[in-house]
Amino acid sequence: MKTLKIIISTLVLSILLAGCAGVEKETVTVGSKDFTEQYILGNILVLLIENNTNLDVVFKENMASHVIFSASETGAIDIHVDYTGTIYGYYLNHSETRTAEEVHEIAARELLSLHNLRVLGKLGFNNTFCLAVRRDTAEQYNLRTFSDLAEVSANFAFGGSAEIISRNDGLPNLKRLYNMTFREEKVMHDVERYQAVTNDEIQVAEVFSTDALILEYDLVVLEDDLHFFPPYHGVIVIRNEVAEKHPELLEIFGMLEGLLPDEVMRSLNYRVDVLGEAPRNVAESFLRDKGLIR
Repeated sequence: MKTLKIIISTLVLSILLAGCAGVEKETVTVGSKDFTEQYILGNILVLLIENNTNLDVVFKENMASHVIFSASETGAIDIHVDYTGTIYGYYLNHSETRTAEEVHEIAARELLSLHNLRVLGKLGFNNTFCLAVRRDTAEQYNLRTFSDLAEVSANFAFGGSAEIISRNDGLPNLKRLYNMTFREEKVMHDVERYQAVTNDEIQVAEVFSTDALILEYDLVVLEDDLHFFPPYHGVIVIRNEVAEKHPELLEIFGMLEGLLPDEVMRSLNYRVDVLGEAPRNVAESFLRDKGLIR
């Protein structure tokens, strides 16, 4: 009799486990672009979802802007962090100068109507494109603005990402506006650019306003005096289909609005780029400090 009970219990347990195995958890895919800030932000999204929902998360990293945008349209990516200026100027091909609020409003309205992608509220930081030079270069040539740089730019080599060198909201139209030209334009990754400008391999580097390495390498960021670059406020972009199916995600992501001003984002980048911490660890400690995960 005891043996029979054990057999029956085993069969019942097997049936229950088989039933559970047949119920698959839903999966959402988070994407990130190919630089430090994006790795941190992508991990922040992943951790928020993992700790506050029953959804499984796939994390896909190292995508260029045009790749992540295309992947979002096709459904290969469900959620990512992007920038209002990139949406406005690159994805939507606008070029008129607008205020930060106008850029955000147009980006949100048109990305939804044209691409069925929802733009959420601003995270707090404005990671706009900048041009930077060594401090001794700025002093030697009396450089304070992009217009100052244009006067001597033909003597200089420029180092930047493939995106800024080719995008319509990047170097091509910037050079037209400022009547600027460079002796050479080199494609370089972010940390590589800082090292190259410090070693005088290039004289002008593309940087971002939230880069911690600006301080680490003591670079002078020049003023965009003709206001070419639009605001690049960080925002979460989610496929509208996913937002409607999982409205809890909108509530969860809403907790991040305004929590990442420039100085906070810069400090998180510093921990990865300078102190060598892993992006996921930095993201986790930030969320714990803010009480968003346990």
